[in-house]
Amino acid sequence: MNSISINDLLKMNNINIIDIRNRNSYVMGHIPQAINIDEYDLLFNTANYLDKNTRYYLYCDYGNRSEQLVNKLNSRGYDTVNIDGGYHNYLLSK
Repeated sequence: MNSISINDLLKMNNINIIDIRNRNSYVMGHIPQAINIDEYDLLFNTANYLDKNTRYYLYCDYGNRSEQLVNKLNSRGYDTVNIDGGYHNYLLSK
């Protein structure tokens, strides 16, 4: 499972959500429970943030950059899932 819809995500509890957008975008608004880790920091310092035994849900503005990052992280053995449509779809779901 490499992607999930925002509607399915919002039905879940106790999950790890990572907003890979820049800090300013995160501060302006984000999905509840999400933490902010810049995409490049997450890519190049992955072991500092992620545990290979835990699932993480990632998003960006529209889901394109997070989808690419999910593919890279999964190829390294991490369990990451892209949130389809990113923050944009979250705003549409409200």
